[in-house]
Amino acid sequence: MPPRPRHPADVGPTGFDVARLAGVTQPTVSRALRNAPGVSPETRERVLAAARELSYIPSDRGRALVTRTTRRVAIVAGELTNPFYPELVEPLRAALEVNGYRCVVVADDAGSASLPALADGSYDGVILTTTPRRSTLPRDLTERGVPHVLLNRVLDHAESPSCGVDNRLGATQVADLVVDLGHTVVGMLNGPVATSTGRERAQALRARLRQRGIAVRRDLARQVPFAHDEAEAEAVELLRRRDRPTALVCGNDVIALGALSAARRLGLGVPADLSVIGFDDIGMASRPMIDLTTVRTDLAAMADLGATMLLAAIGGEVTPVERTITPALVLRGTHAPPSTPR
Repeated sequence: MPPRPRHPADVGPTGFDVARLAGVTQPTVSRALRNAPGVSPETRERVLAAARELSYIPSDRGRALVTRTTRRVAIVAGELTNPFYPELVEPLRAALEVNGYRCVVVADDAGSASLPALADGSYDGVILTTTPRRSTLPRDLTERGVPHVLLNRVLDHAESPSCGVDNRLGATQVADLVVDLGHTVVGMLNGPVATSTGRERAQALRARLRQRGIAVRRDLARQVPFAHDEAEAEAVELLRRRDRPTALVCGNDVIALGALSAARRLGLGVPADLSVIGFDDIGMASRPMIDLTTVRTDLAAMADLGATMLLAAIGGEVTPVERTITPALVLRGTHAPPSTPR
């Protein structure tokens, strides 16, 4: 049999080459490599031996044409300079890889991922980690038949499977800590209200403080992006006030890092002059130079649960379900009673 003409773009051996060496048809090669029914053990071994001899690597594109799957999952994540996202994406990647899926990280700094890019058939499923509360993207994906899961986010009206931390419980734990320490002038650096994490934490914190007899004044509460520099700038303004807060509760750890930077710029001791409390417990929060008191979100557990939910959705399970991870208060070195009565 004469060799098949090669296109200049061809690289390496093809399924046709394996079929010719093994003395079978190309469909048989495909079935044998996928361990599909209908191929005898002897034929399968002959195909595998030919593939090994030729160092043949099956083409994902060709497999997709046969199975109508890509074995790829898109993970929509925020700016990767925010350490929260790499710490969530890596266990997600590992959990999905074990199940035979490759992950593609789709950057979504603005919180509004592109529907065409996610629904063009390139992915078997999508994990959304940045979705705003009122986003229409999950509904659009549902209408396009794209399996998806929200991670670390929920919608105002649940339409899709989601998995996140119990923000209200975590914020309540923080409020109790602040009050038990004796703080009466409390500042808040909240995350964006357009996100469920920002809104739920702020609402629960304010409600619990009020229950405990502490009203947070509106001029001591600010809304900032989940970003260090913007948080630092707002914290500087709060801490320059004559009636500055003695405790600053932050919407996440990145905001808390900005608050710590502001305190250092102004010569304030933490926790001697100011208590700072974060949320998430990202890796750097436990480093001795930071030693941040915060609320732990088990990102590995969240990733594992999110991956399981997505695989179920890919398998045809379509009932929306909201799952939550229980947070835990982590007491480190950035909290203390107020230094002077206020």
